[in-house]
Amino acid sequence: MKAVVTVIGKDRTGIIYNISKVLAESNANILDLSQTVMQDLFTMIMLVDVGDLTCDFVELQEELDRVGINLGLSVRIQLEAVFNAMHQI
Repeated sequence: MKAVVTVIGKDRTGIIYNISKVLAESNANILDLSQTVMQDLFTMIMLVDVGDLTCDFVELQEELDRVGINLGLSVRIQLEAVFNAMHQI
């Protein structure tokens, strides 16, 4: 089972570290990652394997939300099927 994580906000030190730490602690494996900084705006999208989570998916969402709030970022995680359905033309 895969999920898509999106992160948007003002660039600062430690964003990738903090997000990947939450994922690692939940046993979510990062399969692919793309990140860009445009002036001072940080954007990142990750494809993660959430098939072997050590917590509930909702708990992972809540923890990523908490980290996002602490860092002043918008952090979202959606199951890949939901993400794909929302972005079809």
